[in-house]
Order: sequence, then C-alpha cells, then structure tokens
Amino acid sequence: MDVIRILLAIILPPLGVFMQVGIGLHFWLNILLTLCGYVPGIIHAIWVILRK
Repeated sequence: MDVIRILLAIILPPLGVFMQVGIGLHFWLNILLTLCGYVPGIIHAIWVILRK
C-alpha cells in the first residue's frame, strides 16, 4: 500500500498525505508546501508516508 501512496505523492502530494494521515496538520502543511513549490510538497509527502 505504501507504493501506491508514494506514487500518488509524486503525482499529487496532498493526496498521498491525505491517504496516510487524513485531514490534519501535515495535510494542510503539505498543501502550503505544494503551493510554494511542487518539489517541497513531494519531499514532505514522501517523508510523512515513510515515517509511519
């Protein structure tokens, strides 16, 4: 299942984070990072997915 989340995190970072933790601090932080730059959003999303 983590492989699917990581692929979704590369395509659409907030979706990967949402599937891992739901709507919470990390989800909103990831949206902010993705709006600031696509790469920071991907890095944060992969970090959240691999952390758990």
